[in-house]
Amino acid sequence: MFTKKRVMGVAASVAMALPAMAFAAADQELAMKDANNWLHPRGQHNNQGYSALSQINKGNVKNLKAAWAFATGVNRGHEGSPVVVGNMMYLHTAFPNNVYALDLNDNQKIVWSYFPKQDPSVQAVLCCDNVSRGMGYGDGKVFLQQNDGMLVALDAKTGAKVWEVKNTDPKVGATNTNAAHVIKDKVLTGCSGAEFGVRCFLAAYYIKDGSLAWKAYSTGPDAEVLIGADFNSANPKYSALSVYQDVNGGNKQGGSFTALPASQIKGGEKELGTRTWLKPQAVKDGWQHGGGSTWGWWPYDARTNLVYYGTGNPSVWNPDVRPGDNKWSMTVFARDLDTGIAKWGMQMTPHDEWDYDGVNDVILFDKGGKTYAWHHDRNGFAYTWNAHTGTLIAAEKVHPFVNWATKVDLETGVPAKDGRYSTHQDYNAKGICPAALGTKDQQPAAYSPKTGLMYSPLNH
Repeated sequence: MFTKKRVMGVAASVAMALPAMAFAAADQELAMKDANNWLHPRGQHNNQGYSALSQINKGNVKNLKAAWAFATGVNRGHEGSPVVVGNMMYLHTAFPNNVYALDLNDNQKIVWSYFPKQDPSVQAVLCCDNVSRGMGYGDGKVFLQQNDGMLVALDAKTGAKVWEVKNTDPKVGATNTNAAHVIKDKVLTGCSGAEFGVRCFLAAYYIKDGSLAWKAYSTGPDAEVLIGADFNSANPKYSALSVYQDVNGGNKQGGSFTALPASQIKGGEKELGTRTWLKPQAVKDGWQHGGGSTWGWWPYDARTNLVYYGTGNPSVWNPDVRPGDNKWSMTVFARDLDTGIAKWGMQMTPHDEWDYDGVNDVILFDKGGKTYAWHHDRNGFAYTWNAHTGTLIAAEKVHPFVNWATKVDLETGVPAKDGRYSTHQDYNAKGICPAALGTKDQQPAAYSPKTGLMYSPLNH
């Protein structure tokens, strides 16, 4: 009896020793187990956009008819899915980001509404369109990332504001269009504004009170990008100072770049968020205004505690005034959720010349006992990595018309650029495919565990 009590006492002590904050979104985790709910912007933390519900199927989908509609009164793009928890549906709008709580069991009656007071001038610096791409839910709160940079926590039952924190500043061109992502005890949010020379980041705030847990910049010193000591340990050549050799002067009209062979690429380099912004730069050292926006949908793997996301284009758009690979723009990162420390990161489009934002969704899926991360990039290549190590498994063109690069080296992740399609200042380049919208823009893809197939939109 003494032994049993002692064991129970030890178990209770261990449970009490665990951080209470780690269970703050327990209501979210429980609700996610019910397929009738939709709490993550893409359904589940794996970002698959897949529903296990089967009432609507290929046999009866032709009989679908509109059951009801709710007019938000905002005539701009609505790019985020609603949040559904039990009988409640939470809707949000484009600017000014109004929020409505509807009771699905009572003819969609409005239970509460929230109308933010935002400066109309914010709309002038939003890109692209005055949209908001979703909300988060957890700890009895609905989380809204407003376009003006304010991250707001609302009481899910009453709509009362619990807390708010300023995440970005529109006065310097920094705004938000991303969905707030609730994972464990944190809410993650990003940053837009690379076209205005904003140095962007991914930030994590505690859902209890809005205090900052960590912030990881896309460019700059390792300490500010939160590069870990074992960063890219499985793939050191992802961390190279230079992956291209200049052809005909590189950053000038008539110049281009050829990829170095893997044998000539020295990996394991440090401080690449500053050292790959070579002189002369348009402003300061370049990285201080380096862009790398973060406004996509971000998956999370509880088994490894890693969160995944992509960074956008380097700033400024003109590539000739920012020589170098411009890390860590155009990169898919895997970071520890608790600390923000990066475990691995691979730059998909070094020295971007075409505005191929790397922000598109990353989707996690399991096969053969391993977890993989899949990403259809704007640059026209679809990537598959080992989600834990970052090892590149596949990188293939999604269509033969992709011509800016011929292939991607699986060891280094470096695309072999075709010099005929380089862009330069005061030069009207033609015939480049894809255009800046990419073969896929931010419209999310989906994965079916039933078929084992990815379903992705394609711009032609």
